[in-house]
Amino acid sequence: MESDISTLVTAAATVGFVHTVLGPDHYLPFVAMSKSGQWSIIKTAIITFICGVGHVAGSIVLGLLGVSLGLALGKLEAFEAFRGDIAAWGLIILGLLYTAWGVVHAVKNRPHTHIHLHKEGEHEHLHEHIEDHGHVHKVKGKALFSPWALFIIFVFGPCESLIPLLMYPASEGSTIGLVLVTLVFAIATIGTMLAIVLGASYGIKMIPMKKLERFTHAIAGVTILLCGISIQFLGL
Repeated sequence: MESDISTLVTAAATVGFVHTVLGPDHYLPFVAMSKSGQWSIIKTAIITFICGVGHVAGSIVLGLLGVSLGLALGKLEAFEAFRGDIAAWGLIILGLLYTAWGVVHAVKNRPHTHIHLHKEGEHEHLHEHIEDHGHVHKVKGKALFSPWALFIIFVFGPCESLIPLLMYPASEGSTIGLVLVTLVFAIATIGTMLAIVLGASYGIKMIPMKKLERFTHAIAGVTILLCGISIQFLGL
């Protein structure tokens, strides 16, 4: 029995790591929104952690209900697939809206010239509405595309492998084994999300992107859109 549990624990850590790495939706939206929203590393970590907890918790609660009520595995898998469709379409819709808003944002902030009159004459200089001006349209964008939109989507997003491959087999052994396997899977998933998001976010902050700065919202929108498409139509 102990050998079976240790095998499942190892499998939980492996599956948690692999399914996160192979699912770009687990990290790319956070990296993109961290850049476009100019989040600090701490804020990025907190948002990623909260969304990761919501992502894992949804499947854990469903799996525990299935185990305790003796529900057929097939029914749970069907419901998980339905949740996955909702999450994928949520990313697609959010990505489309964010991309459209990002394009408008970029157009409004395109470089332009100002003419200044002086006693000596007049001159003109190039002016850009960069992010640190804090215009009204930037504030509206932050309110509309807040991290809570990602959190809601991630709560619906299932961990497809957790229930059939780990929770149900572990429940046949002991309650302690079930808790341990679930906990290890959650730590592996959220830990991998944090490692990738923080590493990528830090790396991107080191890259000078002044000329592309006004396009970061549109780029973030396209990134989220592609993540949703990859889930819904490519099965990633």
